[in-house]
Parts: sequence; structure tokens; C-alpha cells
Amino acid sequence: MSALGWFVTGTDTGVGKSRASAALLHALARQGLRAVGMKPVAAGAERDATGAWVNDDVLALRAASNVQVPAEDDNPVCLPDAVSPHIAARRAGRPIELAPIVAAYRRLASRADAVVVEGAGGFLVPLSDTLTGGDLAEALGLPVILVVGLRLGCLNHALLTRDALRQRGLPLAGWIANRLDPAMPEAQANVDYVAAQIGTPPLADWPWAPDAAPAALPLRLPA
Repeated sequence: MSALGWFVTGTDTGVGKSRASAALLHALARQGLRAVGMKPVAAGAERDATGAWVNDDVLALRAASNVQVPAEDDNPVCLPDAVSPHIAARRAGRPIELAPIVAAYRRLASRADAVVVEGAGGFLVPLSDTLTGGDLAEALGLPVILVVGLRLGCLNHALLTRDALRQRGLPLAGWIANRLDPAMPEAQANVDYVAAQIGTPPLADWPWAPDAAPAALPLRLPA
């Protein structure tokens, strides 16, 4: 049987994709599944004790996974500079190509029951002059989980992302409301609006709790 898989994207950068991906991995593990995270493209890294480049989001996914895999599979592209991936790749002299990433995903899927793939930035973040995160999601062919960072402007971003998914024929497996602004007015009204427009309640509606461990966050698994 093929591994379960999801592509986690967000309404913007910094909206909680890594938190959502880690929470999903923990939820899958509680179901007795071998679950592994993947960050195909990470921009912003430091060298570890061995001299290898490591990214904080990748480390968080590894900590939440219960399957150990080679670094070249769960993070095929790790770029030092914390800028847009297409710029980071240009600076590093390392063009981002889809075929090696898809091959790495397939290797992960052969070793686990479920693979959670975390995208970079928002859905259409540029990976090169011709590729975006949307092209990567389409190449992987996975259902998408959308993390909506609840703050002013999130409704526009949520609907634009929904429409971009529809244009590519990618199924939206669910969405997560992550409250980023504890003082946001009418936050619940925003959640209700997104639910009505997407046609389903959120898989999770997380309150403002920046220090909460992903394993402790409630989450309903996608159907």
C-alpha cells in the first residue's frame, strides 16, 4: 500500500506550517503509523557540529518523526540564507529542480506509512525564475493542508490560496486556524468565514499559545 501523504502550505511565511506539520506527525504516530516529515526546500540554516547546514524547521520535523531517514531525503535542498528560496538558491549557486525532490519523497514513502511535506513560505513562493511552491506541490501530487495564520489580511490570503489550489486541481484535505494575534478583533468571525468559504470546519483551531508543544496541540486527522 502506498504511504499516506500531505503537502502543508500556509497563507504566508511564519504562520505555523512547521508547528502544524509536527502536530500532524505526532497525531499520526499516536495512530500507530510510521510517520516522517519532509522539508524539500529550506532557506535559512546554520552549520552543526559536523559542519553540515541545518535548518530549524527541519530539526523540528525530525524531532516529531518516528522514522529516521537520510538528511538528503527529508531535506533535499538546504540553503544558508534566510531569504526567498529563489534568491537563496542563486546565492548558493544551487538551482532548485523538482525531479530530485520527487525522487526523495518517493524514497521516504517507501520507508514510512505517512509522509508530511512542509512547503516553504506561501503556496506560490518562488523556487526559481520559473518554478514556484505550487509547481512542487503539483509535482508531488499530494492533497494539501492549508495553515491560515489568523491576523489582519488572512481572509484574502486564504481565498487566494484556495483558488490557486483549485486552478491546479489539487485537493484541499483540510485547513488549520492558527491564532497569531491574541488581540485580533473578530477572530472567531474570521474562522467562521474561512470555514464557510472552504466548505469545512478546521482540522484544528489553535489559540494564541506560542510555547505550546506540537505534540500537545489538538488536531483532527484529514479524512
